[in-house]
Amino acid sequence: MCLAIPARVIEVNGDLARVDFGGGVIREINVSLVDVEVGDYVLVHAGYAIQVLDEGEAEEALELWREILEAERG
Repeated sequence: MCLAIPARVIEVNGDLARVDFGGGVIREINVSLVDVEVGDYVLVHAGYAIQVLDEGEAEEALELWREILEAERG
């Protein structure tokens, strides 16, 4: 099964961007497959942004991830 994690774009430099996954996790990813700007939310899979999300979709996905992680810690 493949997973894509939502993240917020905090910096764009050509085909690379720094994104914030939340909780202090910031990574550099490839954004050559999508058109993004700082502040956009993207789905990240294997180091690539594969889709741009609107803020509502991103928040919904992030909430689901929080619930999954809490259940695992439970």
